[in-house]
Amino acid sequence: MDGYKIVEKANRTGKIEKGTNEVTKAIERGTAKVIVYAKDVEPKEIVAHLPLLCKEKGIPCLEVDSKQKLGIAAQLPVSASSVAVIVPGEAEQDIKSIKQ
Repeated sequence: MDGYKIVEKANRTGKIEKGTNEVTKAIERGTAKVIVYAKDVEPKEIVAHLPLLCKEKGIPCLEVDSKQKLGIAAQLPVSASSVAVIVPGEAEQDIKSIKQ
């Protein structure tokens, strides 16, 4: 499943949280439906905890190749290291298809 498409759809028709701090809070609160993070983030430690937290909480976690493209998908003027989908909107079906 394409993480960029999920972020785009959720941003357009639902609600997303942007930035690793907000994403981490969304995972800990249990409000995140899916997490999308970029693998080209430097240093890697910034997003390294996300897959582990997601596994603990049973939240699907997708890795995408570019923080630049992730920022564009989230309609940001800057790149995004990670995005949490809070309200999926039209991305609901896409998210269901990736559940572990």
